[in-house]
Amino acid sequence: MSKSYSQLLKDIESGEIISIILIPNRREVIVEFTNGDQETIPIFYNDQKILRISDEYKVPLTVRDIRSDQRIANLISGFGFSLIFILALSFLIRRSSKLLNSMQGFTRRSSQVKHDDMPKITFDDVAGLNEESDELKEIVSFLKNPQTLIDLGAKTPKGVLLVGPPGTGKTLLARAIAGEANVPFFSISASEFVEMFVGVGASRVRDLFKSAKEKTPCIVFIDEIDSIGRQRGAGIGGGNDEREQTLNQLLTEMDGFASNNGVIVIAATNRPDILDRALTRPGRFDRRIDISLPDRTARYKILSVHARTIPLSNSVKLQEWASKTTGFSGADLQNLLNEAAIHAARNAKSSISSFDLEKALEKTRFGLLSKPLADTSKKRQIAYQIIGKTLVALLIPSQDKLEKISLFKSFGDISGMTYFIPDEETIDSGLITRNYIYHKIVISLGSRAAETIIYGSKEVTQGSQKDLEDVYFWANQMVTKFGFSELGPMAYNSSNETIFLGRDIMQNKKEYSQKTSKEIDYQIISIAKKAIMHAIKLLSDKVPLMDLLVDELVDKETLEAGYIISKLNSFVSTN
Repeated sequence: MSKSYSQLLKDIESGEIISIILIPNRREVIVEFTNGDQETIPIFYNDQKILRISDEYKVPLTVRDIRSDQRIANLISGFGFSLIFILALSFLIRRSSKLLNSMQGFTRRSSQVKHDDMPKITFDDVAGLNEESDELKEIVSFLKNPQTLIDLGAKTPKGVLLVGPPGTGKTLLARAIAGEANVPFFSISASEFVEMFVGVGASRVRDLFKSAKEKTPCIVFIDEIDSIGRQRGAGIGGGNDEREQTLNQLLTEMDGFASNNGVIVIAATNRPDILDRALTRPGRFDRRIDISLPDRTARYKILSVHARTIPLSNSVKLQEWASKTTGFSGADLQNLLNEAAIHAARNAKSSISSFDLEKALEKTRFGLLSKPLADTSKKRQIAYQIIGKTLVALLIPSQDKLEKISLFKSFGDISGMTYFIPDEETIDSGLITRNYIYHKIVISLGSRAAETIIYGSKEVTQGSQKDLEDVYFWANQMVTKFGFSELGPMAYNSSNETIFLGRDIMQNKKEYSQKTSKEIDYQIISIAKKAIMHAIKLLSDKVPLMDLLVDELVDKETLEAGYIISKLNSFVSTN
């Protein structure tokens, strides 16, 4: 416990203190006692009494000035803080410099020249696109020998827009142009232009075209251009500033091209309906080439190209598989052969057989198939749905060809599968008749009709849900789009079925009265009711045949179309 000031005076008088050190700035003394102890005792400000009494009793007193020590300490601490500030500032400057450099590299996407590091592709490698290739040969001629066209006063398009479904070969066709002309190929996806920082996309566009102009003649290919080429100013509350600035820069760069400067811009999209009109006007993307799904001959050529490096069995006929793959794109056909190769490798085969292709085709169409239900009663009810739909398809005049039926089902699906090969001529021509659509509705209701006949209307299930959705779709198309109803030859739906957020969502899509809307609903319901009665009539006298085929399907789980047709013909001839 520290001694008091009065006790300090008594100790000085009694001779118990050897020495005293006075520190005026702290108003305290450090006292050393005869027993060797030291103690710090506070005193009064400007205390003269402690000086007199220590002098009186001959106690040595030393005054210590610590202001110089404080100045040194303050200097050292100030220098330390300054050093820390300088180090922190230099660290921030280095970080900012790195961020600036990364930002500059971020905004300046290196548009690599896809010429030396990619395999050369020509029109011979692009199977099934003969007409489209012929359309683009004049661009190849310009790139190879521009002076010929220039002397004749001809101008090549500045931009070519390739439009088609996914997997039809748009990118492959663009690479074939560069390969035929033997020129550099600049490739970038339009989504790479748009980032979170405003101005980055526009900077990348400038960098891309600057690099392209240094390598003329060349091809600039922009994939999925709809990601930046959407109509401007159509969003609620305004559009995306970064995307619109990128699009504006692209329009400016294409406008800035001199005539016949050797840079050809090719863009690909499967959504031409949402592109900005300024993008497709003459002088920019002023030529449009539609690439459709391949027909049977084109599919055979595509399969032949992809089969060059695949060991196919001698029993495999590519013409047959070209007929079975109606509606497949080039990418789908390549995937089909790849899945067949994987299936063959899984079974340790040295070549790909028709069985492998069949399994690959099923996986491509339906995905991974699961086993049928174990419950025999439910399994039979699903079998009646499948057989009912199959028999209706065979009894009614249908252009689609039945291939096979099975109790195996896709994950998420309740019923099995009934697969039809779509009519080739209908797909190629793009023309569908009223009877063709009506027959599709009747076939779709075959499952419900069979359940109604066998189990009664109160015991039908939701197993035919997907078929019922098809019924509504086609009946609605008949009434509102194709004029195939008693309402007359009039389309009630807009040709643009895609809702553009901020433009179409704020508009009243129904441009007809409430009375007409009720009449449309009535016509759709009438078509569906007429179709279900038609399907029931077709099946009502074929219950023994349905029972026989259901037993066969439950037992074998898969039936081929030829077997079902033979049983149907036999039943019809004996009855």
